[in-house]
Amino acid sequence: MLGPALIERFLNIKRVPIVFDFDDAIFLHYTYISPVNRYLRLLKFPGKTKTICRLASHVLAGNAYLAGYASRFNPHVTVVPSTVDTNVYAVDGSRKSSDPLVIGWTGSYSTVQYLNTLRSTLQELAKRERFKLRVIGVPNYQLEGVEVEAVPWNSETEVADLRPVDVGIMPLPDDPWTRGKCGMKALQYMGLGIPTVCSPVGVNSTIIRTDENGLLAGTEDQWLNQLTRLLHSAALRDRLGKAGRATVEAEYSMSIHAPRVYQIFESVVRQRSRTKMHRQSRTQDERDAPITPLDELNR
Repeated sequence: MLGPALIERFLNIKRVPIVFDFDDAIFLHYTYISPVNRYLRLLKFPGKTKTICRLASHVLAGNAYLAGYASRFNPHVTVVPSTVDTNVYAVDGSRKSSDPLVIGWTGSYSTVQYLNTLRSTLQELAKRERFKLRVIGVPNYQLEGVEVEAVPWNSETEVADLRPVDVGIMPLPDDPWTRGKCGMKALQYMGLGIPTVCSPVGVNSTIIRTDENGLLAGTEDQWLNQLTRLLHSAALRDRLGKAGRATVEAEYSMSIHAPRVYQIFESVVRQRSRTKMHRQSRTQDERDAPITPLDELNR
């Protein structure tokens, strides 16, 4: 992640094909990234992503925004979105709604700044409605006036920790960094059949078709309205949850995209083999060519 593209340049010299996969706007300076990681800016080489894109045999980008950047340096770019293992993220048909209903968010210390953009909204909502806020990944999170259940993130319990959530949220500001986000939080909620509310930023507006498979909210009033609708209507939660799950199965399932990635790796290997055979054949032809007087003179 840090330093110049030394390893990638070495592999290129050795003619080892590279498939480069990225799902964040890592070509940006740390200006847009969480203050938690900002100290790394002195160790990051902004041109590294460009170099690796140029050296790669093929680039996999998590969304069209990232693919647009990669295409400036490499003609072989494929959009492969974030995916969910629908066998792991399975809908629990026996689950009942919580009392009070749970609004959930999952993230980390570096992304909690996005949840904090909703602090005043959630405080206002708590004055009007009963709900509990479940925060996964920031175990010390507190919000005055709101009942908060904060738990640490754990890879082994990640799915189980999400299951109590009745409404999943993914707030984001609109800036160059967040436009590179690939909507994984939303896909996790949707994969579990949890109705989801997202900011209309970047790929979120592609994943979510508002009032069809989820809800979009860009202003405080819109967030208040959409969350209130979901808290008041079990039918709406059920409809959007089922539609969100169907979207993941049809468009963002690992079982759909894994074969695509496999085919890309196969094509890179085949191209590498053809190039190697061509090089060997050309070398052999040069060896078999008759020696001319001019060749003797050059020797």
